[in-house]
Amino acid sequence: MDLDLIKINLDVNDNEEVINELGTMLLKKGYVKDTYINAVIERERILPTGLDLGELGVAIPHTDSQHVNQANIAIGLLKNPIEFSCMVDPTKKIKVQLVFLLAIKNPEKQVELLGKLMAIFQDIELLKSIQKSTSKEEIAGKLNHLIFK
Repeated sequence: MDLDLIKINLDVNDNEEVINELGTMLLKKGYVKDTYINAVIERERILPTGLDLGELGVAIPHTDSQHVNQANIAIGLLKNPIEFSCMVDPTKKIKVQLVFLLAIKNPEKQVELLGKLMAIFQDIELLKSIQKSTSKEEIAGKLNHLIFK
């Protein structure tokens, strides 16, 4: 896991701002093309990615592989929750504190990655411990073996 793609205490006002911040981190490292950020924002409007996990809200914004150079994930722990539309019911708004911005290069691997993330999302204690993390290394240590195995 690239520690430069983890942002703790990210202070943003809305979902477009968080996608822009995390997407810029991916862009600066060359993982995505300059079309990536706008493509993610546009896709989020049509196919929202907010998930209500009860005690915690997460979002997994992403877009088509044509906007990606190399697969990776940028992670944002938000200073304050922001609203994402719900993946299951787009009319519902979810307060999100944790964002996983996905850069998926190989569409066949998307299902596998989403499965790994869903397993993480089912472990609410793990998510709470990630949310309380104070260092990028701590977050990477909790997720590395679950996502990048």
